[in-house]
Amino acid sequence: LLAYPAEDVEIIQNREYFPRVHQALKEAEESMRVIMFEACYYEEYPDSPSNILIRDLIEAHRRGVKVEVILELGIFEEVNRNNQEVGQLLSKEGIAVAFDSPSVTTHAKLITIDGDISILGSTNWKYYSLDKNNEVSVLIKSREVAGEIEEYFKRIWNTCRVK
Repeated sequence: LLAYPAEDVEIIQNREYFPRVHQALKEAEESMRVIMFEACYYEEYPDSPSNILIRDLIEAHRRGVKVEVILELGIFEEVNRNNQEVGQLLSKEGIAVAFDSPSVTTHAKLITIDGDISILGSTNWKYYSLDKNNEVSVLIKSREVAGEIEEYFKRIWNTCRVK
């Protein structure tokens, strides 16, 4: 059994996710790594929460934060379509985007920020997850936890097809 020290742990439920994650992304200074099973960008709803989170990644990149994103690409056509659109949007902005191997489903939803903050949970970046579903995540402020999550990210990144 492993136990990691943590400066702070927050449980983020349902509609708390968007404002808390939005704030954390806007405060990033050095690095941001994201794995998302499904992310959606809604052209017809420019101010939707998922669009704002995606724009937060772009804004972070523009202010010099190193942003890397892994998205699912596999057997789910709608997920593939949504993730490819988001991946293309981020790539056009110069953000490093990778798609997982089609032979494995990457169902993780996680973010690390500045090697210090980790956000893990059930929330996809899409309308129902952010506005309707019962979802729960945890924000952990711990260099040790973030380090472990970043190692996990790197292991998956090394198996991905980089866009």
